[in-house]
Amino acid sequence: MNRAVLIEGYAALFGAPDLSGDVVRAGAFARSLRRGGVPMLMQHKSGALAGRWTRLTEDGRGLFVRGLVEADGSKAMLNAGLNGLSIGFRARLWRPRAEGGRELIDVDLVEVSLVGQPMQPRARFSTVGGAARAA
Repeated sequence: MNRAVLIEGYAALFGAPDLSGDVVRAGAFARSLRRGGVPMLMQHKSGALAGRWTRLTEDGRGLFVRGLVEADGSKAMLNAGLNGLSIGFRARLWRPRAEGGRELIDVDLVEVSLVGQPMQPRARFSTVGGAARAA
C-alpha cells in the first residue's frame, strides 16, 4: 500500500542568517505564493519530485510549508532521519549585509526541497502523519 506521509515545518526563517549570511525578510515570498505551483523536490534535483506541497504561507516566523511525501525513495529517506528543508530561489530585490551575505527582500521561489543539510540550519520539518489528509 503506497501511503503518503504528511510533513510540515519552516523552509525559511525571517531575520535569521543562514550559513552564507543571507537573511530573508518577511514578505519576500508574497509574489511567488500568489503565483503558486512550487514543487517539492529531493535535494534540489530537477525532476526528482518527492511529493507535493499542499500549503505554503508566510507567517510571523517564516515560510511555513505542509505537504505530502509520496515518492517511495523520499519516504525511505524520511525513515532514515532526513528532516531538512531548503528553498531554491532567484533573488529579485536584495541588498548586501555588512556582516556578509544578503538581505533578501523579494525572491522568486522556484522550489522547496527535502534535504539532509539545509543552508538554514533551523529549516526543519516533522512528520505529522502517514496518509493523512492535506489541510
